[in-house]
Amino acid sequence: MPDEKYYLGHRERLRQKFLDDKLTDSEMLELLLGFAIPRRDVKPLARALEKRFGGVYYVLAAEYDDLVSVPGIGRTTAILIKLACGLMTIGHRTKITDKPVFANQQHLEEFCRLQVAGKSTEELHVLYLNANFCLVDHEINSKGSIEESPVYAAHIMKRALKDGIRSVVLLHNHPSSTNSFSHADVEFTTELESALNLCGVQLYDHYVLAGGIFHSMRGEHLLNKSKFFKD
Repeated sequence: MPDEKYYLGHRERLRQKFLDDKLTDSEMLELLLGFAIPRRDVKPLARALEKRFGGVYYVLAAEYDDLVSVPGIGRTTAILIKLACGLMTIGHRTKITDKPVFANQQHLEEFCRLQVAGKSTEELHVLYLNANFCLVDHEINSKGSIEESPVYAAHIMKRALKDGIRSVVLLHNHPSSTNSFSHADVEFTTELESALNLCGVQLYDHYVLAGGIFHSMRGEHLLNKSKFFKD
C-alpha cells in the first residue's frame, strides 16, 4: 500500500537521521513511538502528545495514567515512554552517585526535574547524601494534592540517621503555580533543619520546580528565614 510504503520509508529516514545526529526533538519522539506502534503513521500522535504535555521532555516525564488517557496511547506505548524516562534517570543518578551531587549542577537539576516534572499533584522527595555529598538514596516522602503534600518529618529523621548520611536535600513541585517557595515551605524546612542539626545532619538545600523553573532555597537565601515572612 502507498501509505504503508511512505511511513516505512519515512521511519528509515528517521533512523538514519538519528545515526547522523540530525533529529529534532519532535522527530526523536516520533521515532520512539514507532517502535511501539510499528504499522501506523505516528507523527500526528507525537504532535498530540507534545501539545497535551507541553513538549517532548514533559511527555517523557508524564505519569503513566496521564499517558494512557491520550487517544492512541496504549499500555505498551506508555511503558516504552516511561522506560525511556527511567533510563535517563539512571544516567543522571549515576553521575551524582559517583561524584558529589553539586560537582555539576546541571546533572543534579536534570535528575530532580525527571522526578517531579509533569506530575499532576505535589510530591516531596528527599535526597540523602554522605559526607562527600554523594547520593546514597533517593525516595518519595509523600504525595499530595495539586496544591500541597504532607511532610513526614519523622521518617526523614529516621532515614537520615542510617548509612552515614550527613546531608539531605529536599525537592518538591508546584504543579498548579509558577510561584517559588511559599510561607509553609519555608516554615517546615526551617523546623526540619533545626531538628536535623541536633542529630548532626545538615539540611543542605530545598528545591522546588514551578512553572518549569528550578528554584533553590539556599540560592534565594531563605534557609532560616521564616521570620522574614512574619514581619
